[in-house]
Amino acid sequence: MQEKNRCRWCVGIEIYEKYHDEEWGVPVYDDQKLFEFLILETFQAGLSWITILKKRENFRLAFDYFDYLKVADYSEVKIQELMQNAGIIRNQLKIRAAVTNANSFIKIQEEFGSFSNYIWAFTDNKPIVNKPSSLKEVPATSDISDKISKDLKKRGFKFVGSTVVYAHMQATGMVDDHVADCWKRN
Repeated sequence: MQEKNRCRWCVGIEIYEKYHDEEWGVPVYDDQKLFEFLILETFQAGLSWITILKKRENFRLAFDYFDYLKVADYSEVKIQELMQNAGIIRNQLKIRAAVTNANSFIKIQEEFGSFSNYIWAFTDNKPIVNKPSSLKEVPATSDISDKISKDLKKRGFKFVGSTVVYAHMQATGMVDDHVADCWKRN
């Protein structure tokens, strides 16, 4: 059986390959899933994505399956409980940011009808398909991620620098950065 050609960043690690093959670069329009990726990306800031992927199920359980309505109402007791949860990244600033971001997420839904409407408007509601020939050509940020980051910060979001936003765009298929010889490109 011939092995699939994949983007080099995921090769050799089963959980990474599965994520690459089934999720990375696939357009997401569901607010619940967009919120999940937003929270996971903000926790990833300064860490590797593999660290987050390995803890993803723990995050789901700890954050009520990324129900932004519940996360927005987390009490100080719940925040302290999360700080004791060894299954997630126990960074107090990031945990508090998740609550802040859930509230800001809801405000965007109220203004735009959905978070999906808001975020996808930055790309004219369609994926940006880049055609990198190698991983070296895949950027960490873009003009659009700069713009989204600035707007999210203005709306009260935390841990949403341009690099985090660009990673979110890749994860949710707003940007397709699969390299030329990747089976997902073909």
